[in-house]
Amino acid sequence: MTQLTQRLVQLEVLRYDPEKDTEPHFQKYEVMCPEEWVVLDALNAVKESIDPTLAYRWSCHMAVCGSCGMMVNGEPKLSCHAFLRDYVGMVIRVEPLANFPIERDLVTVADDFIDKLKRVKPYLIPKEKKTIEQGEYKQTPAQLMKYRQFSMCINCMLCYAACPEYALQPKFLGPAAITLAHRYNQDSRDGGRDERQEVIATNEGVWECSFVGACSEVCPKAVDPAGALQQVKVASTLDWFKEHLLPGGSK
Repeated sequence: MTQLTQRLVQLEVLRYDPEKDTEPHFQKYEVMCPEEWVVLDALNAVKESIDPTLAYRWSCHMAVCGSCGMMVNGEPKLSCHAFLRDYVGMVIRVEPLANFPIERDLVTVADDFIDKLKRVKPYLIPKEKKTIEQGEYKQTPAQLMKYRQFSMCINCMLCYAACPEYALQPKFLGPAAITLAHRYNQDSRDGGRDERQEVIATNEGVWECSFVGACSEVCPKAVDPAGALQQVKVASTLDWFKEHLLPGGSK
């Protein structure tokens, strides 16, 4: 069996227990880790062998569940996808995702994101109801490709941690929520576009976006939320012109 090369990894981890601490602080750890490990592995090693009180979220360890998002040296990352080999010679500073309240240590309060996600109805609202006997809702490969990229979102919230608009305007619906609304608006089987547009085509919705593009840069699944938001802007603008300039409005 091949022996894995190990090195001493230095971590600075933000700690905060609201029942004991008046403000967050950093705690240093040193742990031996194989080069092939990721930051999440190093945190697990700390929790298992040094400090069992350290709190953070994780689940799949495969960049699928979206649970382990953290700030790693100032960048929003999935800690299961942040390889230690990319931080050789550095102290690795790990913090909870920016722009969210801290629940404890590296765990953030995601209530605001969840509430905004609910508002955009990120699920299929059928154009017409069908019984089981009538069969499934079919679509062509071309119809699938219109929204497939946007369906890859894993709700990791990295885009919210990177978004300067969300940092300045917490009422902003944010990249992921609007992208998922757009995903269903583009689905040929869906009939809920008008309901979603009432939420996303607003000042607190897509028009708050200034197209910095940081959301797409940090997205671990190449969803390109910045691109989705620009598509929503174009579609919403066309809606306005149809309603106000065409005879009979948009109907």
